[in-house]
Amino acid sequence: MLRLLIRFLLLLFVLSACTAPVAQAPTNPAATATTSATPAAATVAPAPSPTSDPRLPTAPPRITPGPTAAPAPIAAGWWDGSVCYEIFVRSFYDSDGDGIGDLNGVIEKLDYVNDGDTNSRRDLGADCIWLMPIAESTSYHGYDVTDYYTVEADYGTNEDFKRLVAEAEQRGIKIIIDLVLNHTSVEHPWFQQALGDPKSPYRDWYLWSEIRPNYRGPFNNEVWHQSPLGDEFYYGLFWSGMPDLNYRNPAVTEFAEEVSRFWVEEMGAAGFRLDAIKHLIEYQAAQSDTAETHNWLREYRQFLERDLPGTFTVGEIFDGGPRTLPNYYPDQLDFYFEFEIARNTRGAADLGLGRGYLDAVTAAMETLPFQRFSPFLTNHDQNRVMSELDDDIDKAKLAALALLTLPGMPFVYYGEEIGMLGVKPDERIRTPMQWTSEGGGGFTSGEPWQALQEDYVVKHVAQQDEDPNSLLNTYRELIHLHRATAALATGDFVALESDNSSVAAFIRRTGDEAVLVLINFEDAPAATPLLSSAGSGLSAGAYTLRPLYGEATAEILTVGDAGAITDYTPLAEIPARTGYIFGLTR
Repeated sequence: MLRLLIRFLLLLFVLSACTAPVAQAPTNPAATATTSATPAAATVAPAPSPTSDPRLPTAPPRITPGPTAAPAPIAAGWWDGSVCYEIFVRSFYDSDGDGIGDLNGVIEKLDYVNDGDTNSRRDLGADCIWLMPIAESTSYHGYDVTDYYTVEADYGTNEDFKRLVAEAEQRGIKIIIDLVLNHTSVEHPWFQQALGDPKSPYRDWYLWSEIRPNYRGPFNNEVWHQSPLGDEFYYGLFWSGMPDLNYRNPAVTEFAEEVSRFWVEEMGAAGFRLDAIKHLIEYQAAQSDTAETHNWLREYRQFLERDLPGTFTVGEIFDGGPRTLPNYYPDQLDFYFEFEIARNTRGAADLGLGRGYLDAVTAAMETLPFQRFSPFLTNHDQNRVMSELDDDIDKAKLAALALLTLPGMPFVYYGEEIGMLGVKPDERIRTPMQWTSEGGGGFTSGEPWQALQEDYVVKHVAQQDEDPNSLLNTYRELIHLHRATAALATGDFVALESDNSSVAAFIRRTGDEAVLVLINFEDAPAATPLLSSAGSGLSAGAYTLRPLYGEATAEILTVGDAGAITDYTPLAEIPARTGYIFGLTR
């Protein structure tokens, strides 16, 4: 009987412990600095399963996210109407013959990106460059940093970077850099000290557990890694070589602010592309898009506005789209890459899915106000777009047209403009730029760090430079047109209904300037397409159409009350895989 009584009392104790309320930390004042009646989209991470094992990390305090701010545009700046060009320094141009691209090589090729002459069309016309990681690192890609304050020795010196900024500024180009805040290299001195000395001041800069917690990562990957020095584990979301920083420690946030200040004030960077920010602060098994991450980004934005005003930020929320990105608006970063638009743009160019392309853009415009998103085709983590499009130049030209007529701030991956190929593994989607047909592809006079794509001898900048019908000159024309045409640069977006699902038609308008974009993504002609809209945003009247891109004579457009367009046929036929841009004049 006594044994039964003891078991009963123990059961009551366990049930009481399991149902005890979880304490909540007070709301972060910084997260509620701007208020709105709209509750925050971010949700509080679920409570961890109760455990009595003291060897596991203690559950962190939960937070109550503050209300979000009302949607608002960011302040006017150089980013309005800009086009940004992504460069992997290691693969762009080698200035000293060691087979590795460097900052001086980027300087030598700045005129290719933008020569500073607004009347020239021999440059791409981009006015922003995003450099993939350039800080000292143990890897070829640079995403595992060992020294945040020093340029990777393979690329040059801090003084070389400052010279690049100055030379770029003379041509009207802003330089933004990849800032890797989520994790460091396992070889970083901070982690090495923390690994070898549990009493190190850097111990709490990382996350530790005596035993491996019973959950995996968002890619079904192992995230708790065995220490090489003892019976313990450390947290690294991507792999064992990149341990995550612990942003629950205020000292880590101070570091993030300090390194941001260094690159803006000391080095001259115009802003940052922030890597993997959806994973910045985890709540045990909740490792993406946590309330803690949103609140940290709000505080970081307030720091930038206060201490580094005018610093531009664009965030990577990979696979981000209308379901995820609204949680990061409007009081966190400036822009975010729009992966849904990228996927649907590629799908339209490859398979003729014009309706899906328009739907993705419309969804972004509705859920991400004020065009605070960045469309693109592919980037350094994805198979190159030309490989996705079967090395078809007509498809590639359509993809370029579809990208560079969109709202938001478009990004172009180096080599995309000449149709470079590349399929994973990652090294093969980051191969050297193809400048000429010479050995080394004009990239280097030595042995390239990575073999060029096999087609470099017939597909390179020099070969396409003089050909008016080349993909390179298509990109040049479209980028210059995007930047010179206010309606394309910053105008509203209204999709038109079409009776042909392969035909995408939309109007971009700002003030008195308006354009009509018309694209037939299908590999067959589109006969007598009918376009309609209940509210196009245009004033009533008759509009003549002036070709801005593509040669065609279009019919007059009649717009009715409230901007209505009914069964408008601009052309008797749109040829297969062909697009046009028309200026509208009333």
